[in-house]
Amino acid sequence: MQTTTELLPHQGLAAAKLMFSRVGGLLMEMGTGKSRTLIELAFRRQDHFDRFFWFCPVSLKATVYYELLKHTDLEVDDICVWDDSTNERTVPLTARFHVVGIESMSSSDRIVHTFDKVLTDKSYVAVDESSYIKGHSSKRTERITAMASRAKYRAILNGTPFTQGAVDLYAQMRFLSPEILGYKSFYSFAANHLEYEIKRNPQTRQYVETKRIVRSHNVRFLAAKIEPYTFQVLKNECLTLPEKLYESRYCAMSSAQRGYYEQAKHEILLQHDPDYWTATTIFHLFTALQCIICGFWKRRDSRTGVQTLIEIDHDRIDTMLAAAEEIPLEAKVVVWAKYHYCVNQIVQKLTEVYGADAVQQYHGKISTEQRETQLAAWRASGRFLVATQASGGHGLTLNEAEYVIFYANSFKFSERIQAEDRNHRIGQTKRPVYVSLSCLDSIDERIARALDKKESALRSFQRSISDLRGRGDKNKAVEVAAKL
Repeated sequence: MQTTTELLPHQGLAAAKLMFSRVGGLLMEMGTGKSRTLIELAFRRQDHFDRFFWFCPVSLKATVYYELLKHTDLEVDDICVWDDSTNERTVPLTARFHVVGIESMSSSDRIVHTFDKVLTDKSYVAVDESSYIKGHSSKRTERITAMASRAKYRAILNGTPFTQGAVDLYAQMRFLSPEILGYKSFYSFAANHLEYEIKRNPQTRQYVETKRIVRSHNVRFLAAKIEPYTFQVLKNECLTLPEKLYESRYCAMSSAQRGYYEQAKHEILLQHDPDYWTATTIFHLFTALQCIICGFWKRRDSRTGVQTLIEIDHDRIDTMLAAAEEIPLEAKVVVWAKYHYCVNQIVQKLTEVYGADAVQQYHGKISTEQRETQLAAWRASGRFLVATQASGGHGLTLNEAEYVIFYANSFKFSERIQAEDRNHRIGQTKRPVYVSLSCLDSIDERIARALDKKESALRSFQRSISDLRGRGDKNKAVEVAAKL
């Protein structure tokens, strides 16, 4: 087996550093080619392992398959992409590379059993987008970590490994080896490095520790611990990529939207005592408000629990069409949508204006095979790729797109930057333009301010409300929430 593409200098440095360790983390920013680097490590070690298990999000299995074919002389039979038909009897043991969906390790006992049977002490196990196993007690984290501990080699790949701080570090490093950090449990790790919010229980009037982490401690110690086992690089350190350009397009709420918007604030949050505003309640409010400014609301009756879809007249779709009209006809465009309701509206409107052949889709409501077919059609002759960040925001390379429209933003900065960097990667020669749609005097403005500060909009709001409650200023908390 041989690789067929050249390494970039930073990829060569990464391979050289990790070559002599059986475990290693490629903490390389999106677009710097961490997949190619992992392939290099695998091929340099090809005489020392029997099977290579490449875990990745289900939506990226086809992408990993094509990356392996693109960069190597592997034949189709050398790679097995696990699917609904894969089991202990059907898995081809002659295949050297196996591509497995991370989510399947929590949802499919069949996949778990098959992996357990075909994994050996001579295997190589890698977890791509390893933030998917950052939850130390999640089922998939526990299963993958426990089984992979038998493997000869282990690796993780991630462009944004610590989206929530040091807490994300523990499970990913434990997968590589518990000896890296030296803690036998998450609780001993937390006791040394995590500080949790102290909050007064309104019923018992006692101060208790919540699950919200307010800061991390001894971070330099952790950095020194992981340094020998990881290679870290940022795009601006190793690549000369064209600078990003940003545009904004604005719309206003219709009177109907404003009415539902205020109703949602009252029903979900404002009619309740601020002491009972939980993180879940605030998330439901943010989601409802964002849906309303996108033209719909899945309202749940608090008494009956019945959910009703309310469709609302709005100008957001026309604002998107107006932005699309300004884009050169020959340019390819990615439209990132957050909700499937919006995907359907966007596809319908773009199809009406530009024709069915110009519009392709990539989201979780269609099968993996359909997504890959649609993606190939877009690359070949399509114009608009309408995608959800949940399905397409990780792992894909979309350098064909010079223009990107964010129909509705994620609440998290890490998810926004992940989506941006789908087309700001190795091989991009044009300056990508990112157009954000925003509804005036709405939750959009708070989300945008948080993203500008590289923060999570939800966490930022929760922190401000928590601080006000901590000072006993409930009236101010209500005032801040009313201005959302």
